[in-house]
Amino acid sequence: MAEKVTSLQVAQLAGVSQSAVSRVFTPGASVSKKTEDKVRKAATQLGYRPNVLARAMVSGKSRIIGLVVGYLDNYFYPEALEKLSNALQEQGYHVLIFMASRSAGNIDDVMEEILDYQVDGVILASVPMSSDIAMRCQQAGVPVVLFNRSQDMDGITTVTSDNYAGGRKVAEFLVAGGHRQIAYIAGWQGASTQRDREAGFRAALGEAGQDLFRHDVGEFHTEDARAAARRVFDVAPDDRPDAVFVANDHMAFAVMDVIRFELGLRIPEDVSVVGYDDVPPAGWPAYNLTTIRQRANLMVAETVAALFEHIDTPATAKPRKVAIDGPLVVRTSARLPKGWTPQRTNT
Repeated sequence: MAEKVTSLQVAQLAGVSQSAVSRVFTPGASVSKKTEDKVRKAATQLGYRPNVLARAMVSGKSRIIGLVVGYLDNYFYPEALEKLSNALQEQGYHVLIFMASRSAGNIDDVMEEILDYQVDGVILASVPMSSDIAMRCQQAGVPVVLFNRSQDMDGITTVTSDNYAGGRKVAEFLVAGGHRQIAYIAGWQGASTQRDREAGFRAALGEAGQDLFRHDVGEFHTEDARAAARRVFDVAPDDRPDAVFVANDHMAFAVMDVIRFELGLRIPEDVSVVGYDDVPPAGWPAYNLTTIRQRANLMVAETVAALFEHIDTPATAKPRKVAIDGPLVVRTSARLPKGWTPQRTNT
C-alpha cells in the first residue's frame, strides 16, 4: 500500500509554504488565485486529499451537519431532504444522514451518536426530541432546528407549514362545497403536524355549525390508511361521509384507491377527498388531488438560515417558531364551491 501523501509534500512540489496548502483547502480562507492553482495542481499530481477530521480537531469546526430523518415513504421527505442537503452543501458543509424511529428513546440514542461526530449543528426532520437530549446539545454548543415538526419546548427553533391554518382552509372549502357529512383520517397522533391540522379543521367546522361526522387514524402509513378508509366508507349509504380530509397526500392516495377500486364509489361525485402536502403524484391524472401545499423551498430556506444563525452568532441568535402559510391547490378530487377553478397540473 502506498504511503499517504502529506500537505508538506504538496507544499514542496508547489513551491509554497505548508500553511498556504492548508489555506487552499480551508473553506473561506484567503489565498491568491495563483497560489491556489499551483497547490491544486500539485495535489492532483500527488493524489493528495486533505484530512477533514484532523482540521476539525484544530479549528473546532467539523463543517458537518447531522440530519435525522424519521421515515422516507412519504414523497414529501425525499424531495425536502434533497433540498436541505443541497442548501447545506452550497454553504460548504457536509451532511450526515441518520434514520430514527418515532420513539423518543431511539431518537435520543441516535442523537448521542451524532454528537460523537462533533457535528456543528443538527436538523431533525419530522422527529421529536426529549428535553434531556436538548439540554445535552445546548451544553455541547450544538444548535438544533426541527424541520416540519413543532415542539412545546423552550430554546428550540422549529420550522413548519402553518398546519392549523391549512386545516381551517380545508374545512372552509368543504363546507363551501355543500358537504354536510365530513370525515377526517388522521396521521400519527404523536406528530405536531397531525395535531395542528386536525385542530384547525375541527375549529373551522365548528364555526360553520358542523361537527366532525367520522374520524379514524391512518398513522401516516399506506396500509393503515387503507384500513381506515374501509372502516369509514364501507358502511350503509346514510352513514357514509360525503367528504374526507386526509392528513397527508401519502395516505390520501391509498384512501382514494379504496374508495374507487374496492368500494366502487365515485370521486368527487359520491365522495370528495382533500389531502395535505402537494407532493408530485397529487398532480397526476390518476389522482388530481385537491390539497394544501407545503412550501418546501421556503421551509428549507428558513431552516438553513436559522441553523447558520445559531452556528455563526450563538450569543445573539434567538430560538423561534416559524409557520409558513401554504395555499389550497384546487384540482378535481373534491366538489367545487361556486366560483372555484380546478388546477389540473402541479404548479
